[in-house]
Amino acid sequence: MSAILAKKLGMTQMFLEDGSVARVTVLQAGPCPVTAIRTPERDGYDAVQLAFGEVGRKALSKAQLGHLAKVDAPPMRRLAEFRNEAGELQLGETVTVESFQVGARVKVSGVSKGKGFQGTIKRHNFVSGPKSHGSHNIRAPGSIGASATPSRVFAGLRGAGQMGNRRVTQRGLEVVGVDSERNVLMVRGSVPGARGAVVEVRSDG
Repeated sequence: MSAILAKKLGMTQMFLEDGSVARVTVLQAGPCPVTAIRTPERDGYDAVQLAFGEVGRKALSKAQLGHLAKVDAPPMRRLAEFRNEAGELQLGETVTVESFQVGARVKVSGVSKGKGFQGTIKRHNFVSGPKSHGSHNIRAPGSIGASATPSRVFAGLRGAGQMGNRRVTQRGLEVVGVDSERNVLMVRGSVPGARGAVVEVRSDG
């Protein structure tokens, strides 16, 4: 099994055996009980469902509690399915960080930080206009289309709007540390989301 749910704890640095410094993201990964197995014969696709993040019983509905009780799992807030990752896993088994090896490549998916409504300079790296000689076009987006023909603005135009707060997948990250005693996974580089966010970690390739 090469997929797990994790909570982003933050970033730090660690010294490797060759003396180099690696900027790493620390993830509290698992343990994640297997709560469902999807099969092509019954569900039309192959996947495994994992649970993560223990909470009190009052935080879940009776239907959610009943679903977890089928595999004797404690109340957990997050459920996620991983396609084509079932392998030899069975209901009730637990996935831990021991599924990952140092040096392995992984991809991490999560919801990026929301930055609110932003202009074109911050959102799309547009260049600002002149700031002197009476200019009134300092941070304005400029012309967005023709007038008579085609008499409309084409869809997909890069403009101001909501920035961040969307699902992002960061690929090509390297596992540089695995602590099975504390369920900690350390990957080189940054991953989407703020501290405390739940992310999905999969093998890449």
